[in-house]
Amino acid sequence: MKYIYTAVFTPNEDNTKFYARIPDLPGCITTGSSLQDAINQITDAASGWLVVAEDEGFNINPPTPQAEISKDDNDLVSLVQIDTIAYRSLTDTKAVRKNVSLPQWMVNLADKKGINCSQVLQESLSQLFSA
Repeated sequence: MKYIYTAVFTPNEDNTKFYARIPDLPGCITTGSSLQDAINQITDAASGWLVVAEDEGFNINPPTPQAEISKDDNDLVSLVQIDTIAYRSLTDTKAVRKNVSLPQWMVNLADKKGINCSQVLQESLSQLFSA
């Protein structure tokens, strides 16, 4: 799934650290040593938050319009895009054996052509999930 949320970035007094949060995702907070680092960190934190919410069936709040996000005068706001399918593909790489049934002729032809059925299935499912 793809999501877009507003993140709020609060610099410390000497701009050596940025606190980041996504108000629509309770508890989704982190810090960064620069604004760019804070953007990367909050995107990663939100990805993890949303993956857990999807897996556990938790309610995922829709994004609040940016104009309605509460912030202080020195805060910065930015949209962040989160792709939980892409995040899963990078972080959840454990292979799981899955039995599938194929017609004998298909298996024979695949073997003759040197086709790896597991790889074809993974690639096909990845394309389906990305659509």
